[in-house]
Amino acid sequence: MSNAKLGLLTFWPTFWTGFPIKMVMCLLLLAAHIHPWEGTGLFILLLVSIPVDIWALGLCARTVSIDRLGIDPAPGFGLQLWIRWAAFSAVVLPLISMAVSSVKAGAKSATSSIVESIKEHIYPTLPVAEQITLELVMWGSVATIALLALLYVWFYGLGWMMQGFVRAGTPVGGNIETRTNFWDQLRIPSDQPLLLVAFTGAGVLLVFVFWGLIPSSTPHPHQDYEFSNPAPKVVIIDPKHVLSETEKLLAKAGLVVEKLQEEKAAAGEAGEKNGDQAVKVQKEANKQSGASIAEKEKINKQ
Repeated sequence: MSNAKLGLLTFWPTFWTGFPIKMVMCLLLLAAHIHPWEGTGLFILLLVSIPVDIWALGLCARTVSIDRLGIDPAPGFGLQLWIRWAAFSAVVLPLISMAVSSVKAGAKSATSSIVESIKEHIYPTLPVAEQITLELVMWGSVATIALLALLYVWFYGLGWMMQGFVRAGTPVGGNIETRTNFWDQLRIPSDQPLLLVAFTGAGVLLVFVFWGLIPSSTPHPHQDYEFSNPAPKVVIIDPKHVLSETEKLLAKAGLVVEKLQEEKAAAGEAGEKNGDQAVKVQKEANKQSGASIAEKEKINKQ
């Protein structure tokens, strides 16, 4: 078996074997209001992931060796293999990330130049949607090919480091059925009731820890959540309270009416005074006009 294929066959089941356990830890951190992808949460998650990954790698690597290669590696090789894989990945994965980023930036620049040249000389009315799709396909294809090639190198290194443990293992004779029976016997624990009790107890403990960490024991919608069909509110009417409020409103209304009447009466008195003054002024104006007319007549007679 090639090194790249051996690395992929071992890494893929290892990842999915430890993933559920890590998800449980993420849920516990979220229940405690700690983000598992930054700061203290990330440190705790990585700390818990180390023993999980060691166990999952040892289990899956031994399974692949027995099932595909007919070799039973030495017990306890999972820790040694994990140390090699961790050191190799800590160096290679950042280099892969930087290389893919560089290829992506170069591909985007070249794609932009090509598309601009196409718009200038061949297709000046290229729509925006088609232009975005064309650019994405062009630089995305180059970046994907570069990523797959670098991942192949990474898997090749993982498989190459595993080959030493395979060569040092013990051959498992017989056909595929014999190897399957051999692996089944390895998976059967010597004390099954103890394993069942421990597994069940761990599950119950995690459930209690989860419910103890969340802020409220009963799930409820967020206070900003808007219901599409809110439930009708039940209004309870208290007759005594309604009568009391009605009496208060009537008393206030009576005070308002009295005040309006007082203001109307005051306005009427002021209107009468203004009317009397207007009559007097009109009479004096009539007298003056009459006198001026009489004087004019005397002057005319003279």
